Amino acid sequence: MKRLVSWNVNGVRAVVKKDFEGQIQALAPDILCLQETKAQDDQVEAALAEVDALQGFHLHVSSAVKKGYSGTALLSREVPLSVREGIGVAHLDQEGRVVTAEFEDAYIVTVYTPNSSSGLKRLPFREEWDLAFAQFIAQLDAQKPVVVCGDLNVAHRPIDLARPDANYNKTPGYTQAEIDGMTRLLEDCDLVDAWRAHHPEEVRYSWWSYRGGAREKNVGWRLDYTLASARFMARVTGTEIRNDIFGSDHCPVCLTWD
Repeated sequence: MKRLVSWNVNGVRAVVKKDFEGQIQALAPDILCLQETKAQDDQVEAALAEVDALQGFHLHVSSAVKKGYSGTALLSREVPLSVREGIGVAHLDQEGRVVTAEFEDAYIVTVYTPNSSSGLKRLPFREEWDLAFAQFIAQLDAQKPVVVCGDLNVAHRPIDLARPDANYNKTPGYTQAEIDGMTRLLEDCDLVDAWRAHHPEEVRYSWWSYRGGAREKNVGWRLDYTLASARFMARVTGTEIRNDIFGSDHCPVCLTWD
């Protein structure tokens, strides 16, 4: 059994001060994927070196050129066969948004998809990203199954956010362009939204605004996903959204497989 945990930590140096040790022990990952590390490579390494539960893990980091922004990391008990940063498109790879680790049975890809930003001013960049990322995943999937995890910055269906009507085509993460980008990723790459496949009608969120007591009121969005190649899904034994875990405005999502 292998267990993948994916978590947008909203700053790795901040989260390690919030009982991260105990949370990682409780989550018990074999592979841990982090998004929005908001730190340079050496700072991520230093922060995670303090976490006893991660001793012995192999760490791979991708940091943004801009300091204190974006960033991803992938840690694994097993040594990957290969690791790469980015998606191979230079101007899209300046923000440290992707780490891909190859293992015997699958590629594990952690991604922090660009937010379209206030006023949707980054939506054109986001649309370009979505196309390029889908092409990258399709190339991987042609070689072996893929598991994509991370903050995809989109609520794919109305059930995936608390107030769909009020946010549709107005709020980053719930425009038709972003929804279509997610649909394209699933369909063109033959991926399955693993949690939704296992919980077709359940309402559960993974991100809440810090404003207005949104988490206490459960006014949230499901922005964090585990996606798996369709031919891999028969091996998937469990999916979780761990909204009992605090420390970030996002909560971890988990995938287990035989």
